[in-house]
Amino acid sequence: MRYFVQLSYKGTNFHGWQIQPNAVSVQEVLNKAFSTVMRQPIDLTGAGRTDTGVHASFFIAHFDVNDEIEDIEKLKFALNNLLPFDIAIQHIYKVADDLHARFSAKEREYQYFISTQKNPFAMETSYYLQRKLNMELMNEAAQILFQYIDFTSFSKLHTDVQTNNCIIFKAQWERREASLVFTISADRFLRNMVRAIVGSLVDIGMEKSDLVKFRKIIESKNRSNAGFSVPAKGLFLTNIVY
Repeated sequence: MRYFVQLSYKGTNFHGWQIQPNAVSVQEVLNKAFSTVMRQPIDLTGAGRTDTGVHASFFIAHFDVNDEIEDIEKLKFALNNLLPFDIAIQHIYKVADDLHARFSAKEREYQYFISTQKNPFAMETSYYLQRKLNMELMNEAAQILFQYIDFTSFSKLHTDVQTNNCIIFKAQWERREASLVFTISADRFLRNMVRAIVGSLVDIGMEKSDLVKFRKIIESKNRSNAGFSVPAKGLFLTNIVY
């Protein structure tokens, strides 16, 4: 029987989602907690591989067990008591056996947070940038993304994917008090893609680059032409659609 787990985590103290040999990951911590509470080996499969320092306000993982869980609320309570404060489980629910946390996802949404004022409470969850940014220009550039599907220029090099094609559904900046928030959703994302796109858009916002150059960056299919990769701490996975 397959169960989906809806959870959230602050990625500051983790080396991403996926288990690594010499670093603490979210997946490793969850596997140990589930195995301890359920008294059997549990191996969770996540919806994606968030990088070191990236957060998730909404994340899905799945696991399989032979017998139906009798008291899900009791299980959730025990897990949240055992897990560290930077991981929280919101829901556990039974799903169809062929529903996969990663491969059944149709759309993912990320948000990137830039603080425009110094805020000690946002230092680990946003990118503090003192420079004034032209948000209107950044939104004009973001609209150009809809005209392309090959985003090689924003992908980390030497990844194991078969294609760099993605369909973008949303890409928009908005102002929230002392923050700028970039929301982007797509059918899939490449490694480091959102942070590279944001870096290129920030260059436009600082008027170091322009819309013509941004288009040329995408068409070049060359990562070295794109802007800098903004810090991981400002990036959140915020939704997954199945």
